[in-house]
Amino acid sequence: MLKLSLPLRLQLSLVIVVGAALLKHHAWYCLAAYGAIALLWAGLLRVPILKLGGLLGTELIFLSLLALPLGWERASFLLVRSLICLIAMNSFLLTLPPHSFGIALKSLPVPAPLKENLLLAGQYMEILLSEVTRMQRSAQLRGLNGTAGWLRYASASMIGALYLRSLDRAERVYAAMVTRGYNGQLPIDSAFRPKERFVLLTAWTIAACLTLTSYRI
Repeated sequence: MLKLSLPLRLQLSLVIVVGAALLKHHAWYCLAAYGAIALLWAGLLRVPILKLGGLLGTELIFLSLLALPLGWERASFLLVRSLICLIAMNSFLLTLPPHSFGIALKSLPVPAPLKENLLLAGQYMEILLSEVTRMQRSAQLRGLNGTAGWLRYASASMIGALYLRSLDRAERVYAAMVTRGYNGQLPIDSAFRPKERFVLLTAWTIAACLTLTSYRI
């Protein structure tokens, strides 16, 4: 895996997403360039192909339901552009070490109150996903293997149990934070080193050139 700090990996993923999202409609050549960059980014991060493919398939099904009513020509561009954005962000998320999402979020260029809310949201999302993983493992131990088995196991009562378990664990996490001195403010400073700033500036320059080119074609 490419040895980059988590904040820099998040920022580079966002460069691809923002650059592709701002492309002019039907600028297929520039979109193809972003597609190649996104695939290269996924290769550098060594993302698990099977997990990435499964996640992209599920996400594209929901996106196609929203995009197809807009007409095939427009929907095709939107879907391909969404696919590129999803490849970039899913590659980052799938290669993220456990309990490190909050570290990456510290680098976002947003106001401090919003950043604190994002950090807390990221923390509690990790708790929710951890509980889902534990419940899936529990289902497998009961002989419910595969996605279909898990879907049969998941019911309204299970969703309620998941909520209660996540809430209980979140309260314990909050109590641990208070014990360690949490007073309502999180440490949100995350400064880039000069080399990382140069890499980030280069990435933004390339993305700006590609996106602006799409409006001149």
